[in-house]
Amino acid sequence: MTASKEIAPLLGPIAALQRLLARFGDQGMVIGGVAASLLGKPRLTADVDAVILLSVEDLPHLVEAAAQEGLLPRIANAEDFARRHRVLLLRHQKSGIHVDISLGVLPFEVEAVERSIVHHVGSLAIRLPTPEDLIIFKAVAHRPQDLLDIQAIIESHPDLDRERIRYWVGEFAHVLEMPELWEDIASWLISPHKTR
Repeated sequence: MTASKEIAPLLGPIAALQRLLARFGDQGMVIGGVAASLLGKPRLTADVDAVILLSVEDLPHLVEAAAQEGLLPRIANAEDFARRHRVLLLRHQKSGIHVDISLGVLPFEVEAVERSIVHHVGSLAIRLPTPEDLIIFKAVAHRPQDLLDIQAIIESHPDLDRERIRYWVGEFAHVLEMPELWEDIASWLISPHKTR
């Protein structure tokens, strides 16, 4: 896999992030626009998003290790913010690119990291979710760009495990009381020979 021109400027921050994840046993992966560009259709994205399976109690260690990889907090009291919102807001020192690391704790997030796959982009190894799991992440985020990304991933991966997507999006739709999470994407996933 070669880096598209859209994500080429992000390779430095991605490499720093991958080294950081390796320090924590590769218990994390790149998600967001970078993953969507690699698993769906290349598109511009201004930052790098990741999820890591880590307790808030380990935040001081994560912040320290991130700094050693050139990823510095971009807000005051970043650690306190991460304890409250479960996302650590960083900036890649060399490029100025934002890197957001979510602290995963949900059963789906644990499963998604366990199922993640290393993709080689040029000389860089990037751990990404499966296409199915990225669709689930995107369905829950549910912004207009996420829905476009879902369509591109479906087009790029005709042999998706649609039952897995339906199960997990359905679970989130129920818990969050947002039936539209599934309803808005169902027709794209149910091909003529499938039934609901």
